[in-house]
Amino acid sequence: MFRWIVVINNPKVIDEVRALPDSVLSSREANEEIVQTQFTLGEHISKNGYHVPGIRTRLTREIPRLVPSIYEEVVVGFKDFIPPTDDWSSIKVLDTMMKIVARASNRIFIGAPLCRDPDYIDLNVQFTVDVVRAGEILCMVPHALRPFVNALFSNVPKRIECVLKHLAPVFSARRKGREEMGDDYPGKPQDLLSWLMDVAKGKETTDWYLTSRILTVNFSAIHTSSMAFTQALFYLAVYPDYMQPLREEVEDVIKRYGWCRDALDEMHRVDSFIKESQRLCPISILLLNRILVKDHIFSDGTMLPKGTAIAAATPTTHLSSSRYEDPLTFDGFRYVKLKAGHIGAAGTERKFDMVGVTIDSLGFGLGRHACPGRFFAANELKIMLAQAVVTYDIKLVEEARGVRPPDLWVSMACVPNPTAQVLFRKRAAA
Repeated sequence: MFRWIVVINNPKVIDEVRALPDSVLSSREANEEIVQTQFTLGEHISKNGYHVPGIRTRLTREIPRLVPSIYEEVVVGFKDFIPPTDDWSSIKVLDTMMKIVARASNRIFIGAPLCRDPDYIDLNVQFTVDVVRAGEILCMVPHALRPFVNALFSNVPKRIECVLKHLAPVFSARRKGREEMGDDYPGKPQDLLSWLMDVAKGKETTDWYLTSRILTVNFSAIHTSSMAFTQALFYLAVYPDYMQPLREEVEDVIKRYGWCRDALDEMHRVDSFIKESQRLCPISILLLNRILVKDHIFSDGTMLPKGTAIAAATPTTHLSSSRYEDPLTFDGFRYVKLKAGHIGAAGTERKFDMVGVTIDSLGFGLGRHACPGRFFAANELKIMLAQAVVTYDIKLVEEARGVRPPDLWVSMACVPNPTAQVLFRKRAAA
């Protein structure tokens, strides 16, 4: 409402955006404008993203050790929220998947048993919804009025205080362990909270700021992963013929490796199925949002002044017939086929993995500003889909048979249908 966005449709210019330095284009400023970070998450998050390097390096490096814990939490989450019964049960997908993602993620963020506390999980989910909603409202309000509107309508401060009540005893116990036995005391939990406490400085070491930081990481994890998984599940319900080949892959791989990182790396069909759903249903029709911090002339001759907001049109590459065969059709194993055609080509087949970031697949961003937690998110999503196909039969409700639930569009954002339900039952004997 209060700005123009210049939309890039030229793939060459999209790749140029990837390569341009932060001294020309700012990803941080663009994301802060979309989320309204200074109001929704706080200026301390906006100005000090010290948690990001830990996610990009430490969390990614620890994934092989963390996979069994994530798997265990996914199994328990599915059993609690979708009990496997002989009769069909109707499940509101997006709400349910947000809770399962929140539990699995918090197993790694703050550990058990708090990650299974219903009130704690509900507060994290509500916080995620609150941030998204507040950001959408504030973007439609003149800049001068945003502080007042935020103070009137934001539920974020209340959520932080409620979550703090759950986390305060955890902070206290961990500080006691450090004081009595040293920073690397025996039995020290190896989770994100411990890593944050290791590197936090000044006021960031206090309970309120640590709580806010954990909630910020939860917002990033829950919001995107739950929507991505919901979209994939809708496609699985619409195209049940994919169920058996997915099951066969999962069962074969697990028989050989067990539930570990190596097994997930071998689940090419599972990976492809989720990536294909991301291709057709990205979180936004405009990605790679940037703001120019100086005047710049792009390679196609377009000159844009400082302060201009730009973004890449997702359909330019995701739905391009020059890049994908029959691009408007869902092909769950599309990337398995593409990878097979590139085997031996100096490892280029890896770009077709879910975590691959290229101009053909913008779901996790591009270049040095690609999502730092995408490796964790991809493994979590693959565990969830693998567990779902080996545990349940899945289909659409009768009145929606054969028709995928329509997405909800909010400005540029594509949200999986929040009211759509899918039927689950315990997997029938072969």
